[in-house]
Amino acid sequence: MRVLVVTAVAAEAGAAAAGESAAGESAVLPGGYALTRGPVLDAVVAGVGPAAAAAATATALTAAGPGAYGLVVSAGIGGGFVPHAPVGSLVVADAIVAADLGADTPEGFLPVDELGFGRSVHHPPAALSARIAEVLGAAHAPVLTVSTVTGTAERAAALARRHPGAAAEAMEGFGVAEAAAAHGLPVVEIRAVSNAVGPRDRSAWRIGEALDALRGAFRRLTPVLAKEQP
Repeated sequence: MRVLVVTAVAAEAGAAAAGESAAGESAVLPGGYALTRGPVLDAVVAGVGPAAAAAATATALTAAGPGAYGLVVSAGIGGGFVPHAPVGSLVVADAIVAADLGADTPEGFLPVDELGFGRSVHHPPAALSARIAEVLGAAHAPVLTVSTVTGTAERAAALARRHPGAAAEAMEGFGVAEAAAAHGLPVVEIRAVSNAVGPRDRSAWRIGEALDALRGAFRRLTPVLAKEQP
């Protein structure tokens, strides 16, 4: 099964490509998106945020044509909710949630689906995502997609109340999932935790450690994906 991996930045794409046994070939897709082709994985750099992720995913899938991929993976680093996902750990989504897509009301936040305007959750294939989590020794829990990275204890607490059990937040997963669904493809999200969700403290971020964890994850995961059937 060929897999399209979508990341926000080049360092994350490089970590994903590290799982391949052969050096990848570089290409530029329409729109200027950088793509690295490998024996099993193609990794595209989408840019930051759900809109950029959706656009790049749709572009890559359209350029490849029907049947080129059996799975789409949103991957990268992200924030972890304490105590579910400490810094340096991995999270595989059992739900990909658009956590701030909706409306604020005097009674609280309403997700977009409760407003009658679409959906706010994508569910990866349960058996596949559970197997990936087991292979990686990762938490198997909801990953929140946000358009604004959490930077206060108050917002972290609010998100945790609205989404009990959520293990991580990032900025691209839901956009990738929307584009994959439009092409009839399953999606998985994998996050390596670089910082705790909460008060913004750049000095506490461990981006290098998270990228190392992501690199190790794809080294373990790529042989598994190579054996999967679409």
